[in-house]
This record gives sequence, structure tokens and C-alpha cells, in this order.
Amino acid sequence: MSMCPLCNGFETAHYNCESCGSELNDGGRMIDYFDDYSAYMEIDGMKQIDGYKKTLSEHLCAHLFYCDNCSRTDVKFIQE
Repeated sequence: MSMCPLCNGFETAHYNCESCGSELNDGGRMIDYFDDYSAYMEIDGMKQIDGYKKTLSEHLCAHLFYCDNCSRTDVKFIQE
């Protein structure tokens, strides 16, 4: 079973904003933003409908990162 190191607190990620250079904040898994109950659904099932073709087959976790400074958002794929 694959586990995301960010979701499980094993690691932290550090990315800088491409617009202003500030450090981006990890907003968590993209699939958690789909609706009120998506955070409680099975992860592999949600990856089948998340809109990213390789998240399930390549064991990737799509995370939303955001910039507090300029409000830019970016999706980063984290290897599970």
C-alpha cells in the first residue's frame, strides 16, 4: 500500500511561488476539496475521478499549494 509522505507527516515539502518567490503553503490533497465528504472517501477510488490520469497508476498524491503573498495556487504531485 502506498502512503503519501506529506499526508502522513513523514516529510514536508518546500516550494517557492513562481510569481513572487515566497514559500508556498501545503493546502493538502486536491481530492479533499471536491465536496464535503470527499475527505472521507477511499483514496484510490477518488483518484479514479480526480482528473489526473497518472495519480492512481503511478502512486502520486496531488497536493494543492498556495501563496499567502500573491494568492497563486499550484498543484504538485508527490510520490507515494
